Amino acid sequence: MTTNEFLGKENFTIQNTTVSESCPSNIALIKYWGKYKDQIPANPSISYTLNHCRTNTQIEFSANESFSVQTFLAGKEELKFAEKIEKYFRNIEKYLPWILKGKYIIKTENTFPHSSGIASSASGFGAIAKCLMRLDEQFSYESQDSSIANDLSSFILKKASFLARLGSGSACRSLYSGLVVWGESEEVSGSSDLFAVKYSDDEIHSVFKNFNDWVLLIHEGVKSVSSTVGHGLMNTNPYAERRFQEARENFVPMKEILKSGNMEQFIQLVEHEALTLHAMMMMSEPAFILMKTGTLEVINKIWDFRKSTHLPLFFTLDAGANVHLLFPNDGSEKQIKSFIESELLQHTQNNGVVKDVMIW
Repeated sequence: MTTNEFLGKENFTIQNTTVSESCPSNIALIKYWGKYKDQIPANPSISYTLNHCRTNTQIEFSANESFSVQTFLAGKEELKFAEKIEKYFRNIEKYLPWILKGKYIIKTENTFPHSSGIASSASGFGAIAKCLMRLDEQFSYESQDSSIANDLSSFILKKASFLARLGSGSACRSLYSGLVVWGESEEVSGSSDLFAVKYSDDEIHSVFKNFNDWVLLIHEGVKSVSSTVGHGLMNTNPYAERRFQEARENFVPMKEILKSGNMEQFIQLVEHEALTLHAMMMMSEPAFILMKTGTLEVINKIWDFRKSTHLPLFFTLDAGANVHLLFPNDGSEKQIKSFIESELLQHTQNNGVVKDVMIW
């Protein structure tokens, strides 16, 4: 599909309405880090979609009023967020021609702590995009017979992913459950830079379909560098092009790993991707060290635990200090959870941990 295929219909009828949607966050395994104009990724990525960590959003739309946006996060009005959403709506008008013809009151709430290492922009823009497509369905699409409706439903989901991407790149992956790919890759049929696609369940070993993600809150404050700035630093990073190529190449072993169920290789690749992201930030100009002492303590303890027990506890990281602990529900989780609670929680800021599982 091309960008033009997502252009909005010129004939529409708008009315006052309220819609609500919920969207989970996701955690990337092969990382997206670096982008081009219009939120085009510099390399493909693959992520797990979470379950409990999500954003719940309600949009009250008043038709034919002067365009304006009010936003409330957990009941508190957020003026800067409203400005951001106004800009976003103006940028996507050609895809939703009705979008500037009314007033919006957006009420949103996260089920997880702010600045927790869980991508709230992914779940937040995912939820907004789903709400916008709910409105678009009401304003732009007539009822169809069942065969056409199925095709339309697929298109609406794809367009929601497309719109979410324009708000926050990784948000496009949150529209689907399971393992999700964003960015064109020869290894994944139908993959695109414009929207995410669900990785085929038939190509995934059962061992990867029942996973936990416990997020250790090593640092609960605002990150030292925003993701936007971090992506921008890749424009001048001398190692950026090699990194982009490595991410593309990593899809080759990842595809085989997912099919075969090779947990050892999966762990090695996922941890390498996490550390590479942080290495790129340390080699940027200016350089940033995003890990804290607690992050390093946790990583070393995970490695020691895995060496002594041979149990599949491993980690990934976003662009911050907090640690995502990944482990399957395969009979070993009781011992792993006990280790986390007795040995790793002490390295968090306030014994903070967010417990989630992957959606399938």
